[in-house]
Amino acid sequence: MAIKKFRPITPARRFMSVMDTSDITSKATVRSLLVNVKATAGRNSNGRITSRHREAGAKKLYRIIDFKRNKLNVPGTIATVEYDPYRNCRICLVNYADGEKRYIIQPSGLKVGATISAAESGLDILPGNAMKLGSMPVGTMVHNIELKPGKGGQIARSAGGYAQVMGREDKYTILRLPSGEMRKILSVCMATVGIVGNEDFSNMVIGKAGRQRHLGKRPQTRGSAMNPIDHPHGGGEGKTNSGRHPVTPWGMPTKGYKTRKKKASDKLIISKRKK
Repeated sequence: MAIKKFRPITPARRFMSVMDTSDITSKATVRSLLVNVKATAGRNSNGRITSRHREAGAKKLYRIIDFKRNKLNVPGTIATVEYDPYRNCRICLVNYADGEKRYIIQPSGLKVGATISAAESGLDILPGNAMKLGSMPVGTMVHNIELKPGKGGQIARSAGGYAQVMGREDKYTILRLPSGEMRKILSVCMATVGIVGNEDFSNMVIGKAGRQRHLGKRPQTRGSAMNPIDHPHGGGEGKTNSGRHPVTPWGMPTKGYKTRKKKASDKLIISKRKK
């Protein structure tokens, strides 16, 4: 999938780029798979901002995605490839043999007309097919990986994301995750074969503030531009450095400070993610 660039007729256009939409085959959506999600704009139930720099953004409807892939042994045909405003990859509409329709994340290389299926084992290693991790050969690239059986995929769901099956140990399958972390996951968890499509998304340049506002992102103010009461970096005459290591507005160190707490799942991590 290509990235489209523009002639520099304005300063914003000089570096701005957008994703090519030639892969999208339909703009029509299945109404029964749409739901309205109320935008919180970073507010909690009291109406107070608890997550800064957020707003509602452009109006959009949420597409219900089948992350569980629990429709076993029923073949489905890819009907359309569609845009999803809530994620950076494309989605596919699957028409199953029993008449049901579901959306799935589009794996790279999956085209309209292809047939996919989900089963506990015994399927071909083709993009879009879903099986339990214990049924996949070592070296397989997978995405939409469950952490708990039946909960639905939680790992490797964004554009270009994938994990690789590295081996097996007792009831666990060893995966190398997108972060580089090596981790054991129960072999009865489901995963989908292939790499998530739209791999070039990370190379796209937003280019101007207006596009960020459409995405629901409000402007940020540098801490050094604030008063001392508002930020630890604030105050001073003219432009000054903060005189300390960078911190958040609440004094938590940034730039490499470890914030992960001890978890019960730490024993399943073989090697930490790459720094």
